Amino acid sequence: MTLTLYEHPFASYCWKALIALYERAVPFERRQLDDEADRARLAELWPLASIPTLVDEEAGITLPESTIVVEYVDRFGDAPPLIPAEPQAALEARLWDRIMDLRVQTPMQKIVLDSLRPEGERDHYGAEEARAALDQIYALLAEHLRHRAWLAGPTFTLADAAAAPALFYGRVVRRWDERELANLSRYYEALTARPSVARVIDEARPLRPLFPLPWPDYVD
Repeated sequence: MTLTLYEHPFASYCWKALIALYERAVPFERRQLDDEADRARLAELWPLASIPTLVDEEAGITLPESTIVVEYVDRFGDAPPLIPAEPQAALEARLWDRIMDLRVQTPMQKIVLDSLRPEGERDHYGAEEARAALDQIYALLAEHLRHRAWLAGPTFTLADAAAAPALFYGRVVRRWDERELANLSRYYEALTARPSVARVIDEARPLRPLFPLPWPDYVD
């Protein structure tokens, strides 16, 4: 088995794929994309050149999209599965994976991308809508986590691999009230203490100057 992950260690969706590979202890090679030449080489394998993209050379398979990468990686290694075997539990893991991507990652990225626009072309109304959307989902997550250790049940799953980058960068651009939403804060502490998550945070740490907004001092 020869797996190659095309990624960038600061890219939030790449974190989900990396967390899965680390959780499953699956050997792989990394190809970091730093410039347009790197993107052009990836486009030969996947025309959209999006990251993460996983290539299994022996099987002749190229897989873009972070959730699909996690599903594929989940078949390797001996660690507990990230997608539970029981159908209802698997459905819940997939549900919360989608919620984290669509309801946290999407507004977070809208705020970041808006900051890259020239001042006269910024969508201030859209950015405020994104902040309000994050406030809403943070409150929902805090309630959902009231009696749960992990997002989709008693074990770490695909949903938590998705939650790690979403909440990490979400907290950078729109911090939640950590005392009022104590259940979310408790979960975030457990999440960032998990070795696979701590590893991706540490790997990305030297690249924080790339972030277009001021890096807050409350983010370790």
